[in-house]
Amino acid sequence: MRRRPNYLAGAGSLFWLFLVGLPLYVMLAATVRTRQDYAENGPVSIPDSFTLDNYTGAFDSGFGQYFFNTLVVTGCVIGIVLLLVPPLAYAIVRSRGRTTSAIFRLFLLGLAIPAQAVIVPMFYLISKAGLYDNLLGVILPTAAFCLPMSALILSGAMRDISPELYEAMAMDGASPRRMFFQLVLPLSRGGLSTIVVFSALQAWNGFLFPLVLTQSDSAKVVTLGLYNFQTEHGIDIPGLLGAVVLSMVPILLVYLFARRALVQGLMGVGGK
Repeated sequence: MRRRPNYLAGAGSLFWLFLVGLPLYVMLAATVRTRQDYAENGPVSIPDSFTLDNYTGAFDSGFGQYFFNTLVVTGCVIGIVLLLVPPLAYAIVRSRGRTTSAIFRLFLLGLAIPAQAVIVPMFYLISKAGLYDNLLGVILPTAAFCLPMSALILSGAMRDISPELYEAMAMDGASPRRMFFQLVLPLSRGGLSTIVVFSALQAWNGFLFPLVLTQSDSAKVVTLGLYNFQTEHGIDIPGLLGAVVLSMVPILLVYLFARRALVQGLMGVGGK
């Protein structure tokens, strides 16, 4: 039997596409038009002429240095999380002791502490350690605030590994170290991808720590570099949106390549 077309659903889909597509069009169209064209014709109008000056001008204003600094911060944060969280989650899942469980609950208290509540002691600590206005002073606290959620996500993914697999490897004489590298890590790829994407988002979009813990242009990141397009006389909106588009590309690529593993990893947060 032939189904009748659902015109209401089609109209709803078109309306949703319009709601999503209009902001994207306004942002992308503004990046290829001049500042005068944008001011005279408005954000929704079709550009009179196309130009790439907004993108090249972003790098001429020092945005390239901020972009590189953000890559360094993001890469280091991901490295720290991948180094510390997998063995921590493995110990949490495999240990039966009350001490480990209590430590894990204490560790998760970090989820209830906002960064704004500790920014003053964090500033004092980073300054006393000689890391103020240094990328390392941004990397360490950013990674620290990524650890609780990453541990929760990865431990949930590791709990989905069947106990029979552990028993089979134990009967073969496998040590806990061998189980970790040959069994747990390969079967936790979804959770690992999830914490990579999560850590990358936190590091790339970080604003509070770079704002408070850095000062010079050589240590600025992308989120602070966007301020360069705002002056006392106004805001260069096309240039600002061009820089925003450039800052979106790396993290968008990370998400596109890891989106399937991201969803699978988040499904395992609660464990069995």
